[in-house]
Amino acid sequence: MSLQRFVLKRGLITIPLLLGISLLTFGMVHAIPGDPIDFITLFTDLDPQTEMEIRAEYGLDQPVYIQYIDWVTSAATGDFGRSIITRDPVIDEIMTRLPYTLVMGIMAFGVTLITAIPTGVIAAYYRNTKIDQASRVFALLGIAIPNFLLGLLLLLVFASWLDLFPILPPTDQGILSYDMLVYTLLPAITIGTGSTALLMRLMRSSMVEELDKDYVRTARAKGLPERTVVRKHVLRNSLISVVTVAAIQVAFIISGSVVVEIVFSYPGIGRLLVNRVGNRDFPVIQAIVLLIGVAVILANFLADVLYAYLDPRIRY
Repeated sequence: MSLQRFVLKRGLITIPLLLGISLLTFGMVHAIPGDPIDFITLFTDLDPQTEMEIRAEYGLDQPVYIQYIDWVTSAATGDFGRSIITRDPVIDEIMTRLPYTLVMGIMAFGVTLITAIPTGVIAAYYRNTKIDQASRVFALLGIAIPNFLLGLLLLLVFASWLDLFPILPPTDQGILSYDMLVYTLLPAITIGTGSTALLMRLMRSSMVEELDKDYVRTARAKGLPERTVVRKHVLRNSLISVVTVAAIQVAFIISGSVVVEIVFSYPGIGRLLVNRVGNRDFPVIQAIVLLIGVAVILANFLADVLYAYLDPRIRY
């Protein structure tokens, strides 16, 4: 099967997955106890006529299946409706916060790749030594420690005790400003630590497996320098599985941002999501959960395509 046919086949499979994630998102959000209109009436004295008009404006007076069809068809065109709380277009609220989450995710992914691959290679090359044992301890801690606990520890040590980072994000500054990027580093490290530990162990295992193969012994017997054997032969073959898993980790980084943004008071979509859950702002909640689900599906799609490109055997 050619790569183009494989991509087309995988692309067609993602369509029912996207519909499924939209249905699941809609169902989960509407399963949240409480009526958003009732939440508004707690703070404003709405007369029955106004309440009916608001319900009609947001389609809440329609049967649930009609609400779903209207929502999913509008979402397909990028129209997620208006926020019940602010009355602003949902897409505008998301686009205001999304760059912060994306920059944090990119930094987290960069931290993961820069740290995991070299340490995994070193641990494999010096396997069963103290270096390897130290990498195992780091991997175990990185996988085991929850994100919220790691974030609090980093804030306590580096922001409070050592005063190297601000405790709260700088106000009135864009995401690409120096102060904001400095503040984003700690949340990025928090999100990226788990992925770093996982990829490091995967890199180490893959390297160890390749180092024991016959072609490596043959290359060494021919007198090739050890650096050439490792860099041009072993490392290249070891990266196949690591690269594909790294693509999947992008999805975990995006979904993991919700907890981390709360810990760091980070102004991304994760914090917006938690705030609006408390206010029963259905349009905003549905849109953010759907976007996170789509990001996970697309990341898995990218991983499959990347794997098929690097290893043509899996296309069959």
